[in-house]
Amino acid sequence: MQGNVLEHGSVQSLRQRIAEVEQTNGELLAFARGHSGAANAIHEAVLAMMEADSLESFASIVTCEWPALLGVDAVALAWSADDVAFAADRTALRRFEPRMIVRLAGIDRPVTIREVDRGHPLFGEEAESIRAEIAIRLSGARGIGLILLGEHQATAIDAPAVSRLLRFVGRAASVILERWSLA
Repeated sequence: MQGNVLEHGSVQSLRQRIAEVEQTNGELLAFARGHSGAANAIHEAVLAMMEADSLESFASIVTCEWPALLGVDAVALAWSADDVAFAADRTALRRFEPRMIVRLAGIDRPVTIREVDRGHPLFGEEAESIRAEIAIRLSGARGIGLILLGEHQATAIDAPAVSRLLRFVGRAASVILERWSLA
């Protein structure tokens, strides 16, 4: 009888451990699928901007196509090179003060993710509804800038893998922007 009780306890313990392992395995699979989806979205965004044949088409791709590709609500862009600067949101590409871009792009890290009460003014009319921002610093041999991704819902994404993917986006965008003279 005592053997049955011990056996039953061991079986229960093993079942509990199997359930824990299955739960951990499910969580790891969900993370891997999410990371794979993020990596695919980033690759699609970079491929899309590589198709740009002018500064105007680049700005349009980033501000108008990227929200759908990256699953965000808004994208804004600012770049300064050779003492000429521009800013863009989904409504317009406009000249901008170069010193302001240098100040904006002076963020501490290559990627900054934060919740906000109101989005950055670079978002234009959409700034009022932005509750989370991802700032991606752009820097090249001749220029400096910033890409802002905005969400209407506050999010707490700050995974190192996501930051690495977004640094890649920033580096790719910087290289592409260096193609065109802004003057």
